[in-house]
Amino acid sequence: MAPRLQLEKAAWRWVESVKPEDIRQEHIELAYRVNLPACKRGACRRNCKGNPNCLVGIGEQAWLGEIDENAFHNIDDPNSERRDKNTFVGLTNLGATCYVNTFLQVWFHNLELRRSLYQCHNSRAQEHNSESDYEPQSICEHLQYLFALLQNSNRKYIDPSGLVKALGLDTGQQQDAQEFSKLFLSLLEDTLSKQKSANLQNVIQRQFCGQFSYVTVCNQCGRSSALLSKFYELELNIQGHKNLNECVTEFLKEEKLDGENRYFCESCQSKQNATRRIKLHSLPPTLNLQLMRFVFDRQTGHKKKLNTFISFPEQLDMGPFMEGKQDQKFVYELSAVLIHRGISAYSGHYIAHVKDARTGDWYKFNDEEIEKMEGKKLQLGIEEDIAETVKSQTRKPKCSKGYHCSRNAYMLVYKVQEEESSDTPTTNVEVPTFLQRLVDQDNRKFEEWCSEMADMRKQSVDKGKAKHEEVKELYELLPARDGEPYEFIPLDWLKKWLDDSTATKEIDTTFFLCSHGKLHPDKVGDSKRVSLQAAQLLYERYGGGPRLDGSSLCMECVSQRCRVLRLKNQLNEDFKEISNLVKRTLSDEGYWVGKASLRSWRQLAMDQLEEDEQETKHSNGQTNGQGPHTNNSKDFSSELSESNEDEMKTFNEDIVCSHGGLSILETERKLVSSEVWTKLREYFPKAPEFTKNQEACQQCLTLEQEEKDNEAVSKMMALDQKNQLLNLFHEKNRPILTKWPQGTDVLYIVPLFFVDEWRKFIRRPTKCSPVSNVGNTLLLCPHGGFMFTYDSLINGDAQHIALLWPSEWDVISRLFIVDQPISIHCFNQTTPSGPSAQYTTQPDLCWECRESFLFQQQRDLREYTQATIYIRKVIEDKRMMKEAAPELNASSSEAEEEREEHPKVDGERDPDFSQSEDGAKRQKLSDTCAASSTAAPTTNMTKLGGIRRSTRHRKLRGEKALIVSANQTLKELKIQIMHAFSVAPFDQNLSIDGKSLTDDSATLGSLGVIPESIICLKADEPIADYAAMDDVYQVRMPEEGFKGTGLLGH
Repeated sequence: MAPRLQLEKAAWRWVESVKPEDIRQEHIELAYRVNLPACKRGACRRNCKGNPNCLVGIGEQAWLGEIDENAFHNIDDPNSERRDKNTFVGLTNLGATCYVNTFLQVWFHNLELRRSLYQCHNSRAQEHNSESDYEPQSICEHLQYLFALLQNSNRKYIDPSGLVKALGLDTGQQQDAQEFSKLFLSLLEDTLSKQKSANLQNVIQRQFCGQFSYVTVCNQCGRSSALLSKFYELELNIQGHKNLNECVTEFLKEEKLDGENRYFCESCQSKQNATRRIKLHSLPPTLNLQLMRFVFDRQTGHKKKLNTFISFPEQLDMGPFMEGKQDQKFVYELSAVLIHRGISAYSGHYIAHVKDARTGDWYKFNDEEIEKMEGKKLQLGIEEDIAETVKSQTRKPKCSKGYHCSRNAYMLVYKVQEEESSDTPTTNVEVPTFLQRLVDQDNRKFEEWCSEMADMRKQSVDKGKAKHEEVKELYELLPARDGEPYEFIPLDWLKKWLDDSTATKEIDTTFFLCSHGKLHPDKVGDSKRVSLQAAQLLYERYGGGPRLDGSSLCMECVSQRCRVLRLKNQLNEDFKEISNLVKRTLSDEGYWVGKASLRSWRQLAMDQLEEDEQETKHSNGQTNGQGPHTNNSKDFSSELSESNEDEMKTFNEDIVCSHGGLSILETERKLVSSEVWTKLREYFPKAPEFTKNQEACQQCLTLEQEEKDNEAVSKMMALDQKNQLLNLFHEKNRPILTKWPQGTDVLYIVPLFFVDEWRKFIRRPTKCSPVSNVGNTLLLCPHGGFMFTYDSLINGDAQHIALLWPSEWDVISRLFIVDQPISIHCFNQTTPSGPSAQYTTQPDLCWECRESFLFQQQRDLREYTQATIYIRKVIEDKRMMKEAAPELNASSSEAEEEREEHPKVDGERDPDFSQSEDGAKRQKLSDTCAASSTAAPTTNMTKLGGIRRSTRHRKLRGEKALIVSANQTLKELKIQIMHAFSVAPFDQNLSIDGKSLTDDSATLGSLGVIPESIICLKADEPIADYAAMDDVYQVRMPEEGFKGTGLLGH
């Protein structure tokens, strides 16, 4: 079938030869495409939307032929959640709790620990009523229940959220796995110590605790002292080592104590050089070896991971490391390897390889997924490829038989090798009855859920089969045969009916109706013509309406569209003819036409035709694609040449005044002949009509004369005021407070805002309103007191005011309304040290409001949020980058805007940009009301003539703006600077006003950083450790570890 656009053009091709009054039924059927041939299956790859008779590709493919039952539902087989025979149970990852899951699996496979936990007294579990859910309270109870589920649950994996919540862990934050292991075993040991059975109280110590001593020997007298200590794991340094034997050897090697580390000998009673080493005394049945992969980097101030390959044996002989016990056997077998995937210490994934104590098989525990390794050997496999990166390509060393190599193993668990005569029953751990009862209760809930899911699957399948039969029956009836009754059904509804994933609603055709209540021609492409029999069955089963049959084809809409399309086709010819006619000289009466309308009448005509076409459409304003001629509008868009023409909506509206009469602007209209006007009226029947003899609007003429009179008065007023206050206007011969003028003891004060507004009026009296009121209340407090002192005025507050001579004040008082005179008086006073000048103001200063104003200023500087500060990078020689050069990325529009805001006056220096030599910050003050200003006064002198200071900070090269808050720490600011300048926090040296900022935990407010501050940044040479930089980028906030969790007793 032809593309949709071609079908639409073909449906209206007849309008070129048929006038609206000559339209017959055959033309209406052509417009509605009733007689287009239907598409056959296989002929269309997708449905032809432009053809209402195409019923292919609407979703019927899924229903014709045989269908797999699984297509009728989206419910997974509940048995996929069931535990497979002879496999272990997984643990759900709650977000970032994989490190918890790995240790829980390792501890679960410690049979002695599991057996002991099962023996713990638990009255809550023993007395539990099976009608309600069991909720453990203590850590011991949680671990008991969790281990029982891991052992006998029917589920493929279980949810450990109860234990995680009891510990108070943040499920979204990955923590230090080694620290978690230590803290959890310590917490469990403390919990078990409260059990009544002595056998249970010491289970952690019996399983994991060994002893060693720190042996120190004095080099002077040879005295030896030993400090006995317990250990639950040996922390082995791996840096610089290749195998486990080297790590243990270094752990036990002798250390020299000299220099500042000398040892105080009790015999010598003085500090002496000495040696110290660790001596192993006893080893536990379960030996935990922590490989210190996560170390603190002093250079970066953060943790990093050592991705070093370490070789370790399946069978570990600790005998050579045990002094004085050569007659005893200390042979251990590898039972678990804990793996960290990833190159960074702050991200990655934890998994565990654990050996089954009963069968000797190895399993990989990866949260919910449990994988049994082939054979009886440990296979690390893909875990060692995860950390490979472009920066870290290290070839894996070859391992001898019985050894394994890993760059990601961070903990090795060895079990002491048992004697061959040991009883085999020790590998069997039975779940106690009271716990098994809870497991059975959970298994029943799981089976009920499986049964419920299976029922839902069956219902979906039964419903799908019924729908299958319905579709096969009705789809055969859908095509409408020629000459038989038919109806239109929405295409979207048919698609949803054939899409089983959505519920079938009633048939809604309201959006397909035109303004005459019939089917709109543009909606034919979104509907399908079906047989009356099929429509009848569909409406009976699903309801809806209104029904659209053969009588719903709209004659009015077709006629209107015909008229519009014919005018569009005629438009180009009329445009050429009118263009020639308007050039002729008029010999008789004519009509007034707006020049702008005449220039753009073709585009306006096109818009008007489009609007006429839209009037017959449904209220949702959406049509089924563009009409066949709408592309022509693009050809005329270039005709618009003036901005007022862009906004024109109606032809000739540009010569209609606001009163509805003919505009008085004769230059904006042109006289055209009756022939031209007749042709234009065909396109614009509602356009305003003005004959040649039409008089212009009398109201507009009157207003124009009044405006001219008012402008003349304003010019005279401005000239008079300027002549009387000439020095104030040109800012010449202005009084200065710091050098009190001779010959007067009083100066008057007005707001600078008043002077600025008055100057605007003098410069453009016809554009700006005259100033009537001085507005001195802006400078007064609510009590009527003055808000500034003499000292504050000479130290910056003078930017809010303008000083006047007494003669100028007399003129001001005559010309303007004065709400409150403000003056400053100077009088000489004789003191013992000589004559001195004293200053007073009238009205007097209001000390209460002044102090409140200053207090508010300081508080706002200490308590700010979302304020801007500037970071300026300093070059190598510790000097600021050349201040005269503006930042290269400053936009030209910003520069132009600033030039417009602050016009320069001849002979004046630039007051907008001032900075002290030591790089002090620039303050900003409000231009209008001093009482509402919240910025501190500036320390530099300002010209008292009242030149307005720019509040815009001019960024320099090497300087960037950051948004900060007062309660933000310096550490957080350094992170922001790192992203802005690509300088790591440990390479940043920050200072403000020459004072170094070093306390990372201090807030910006406490460090004296206020809005608009400039902080200098000097960057040290960056380090070349890219992995460390990667870690720093991932640490946005200070690391808190397990602070606030149940592991620390909170």
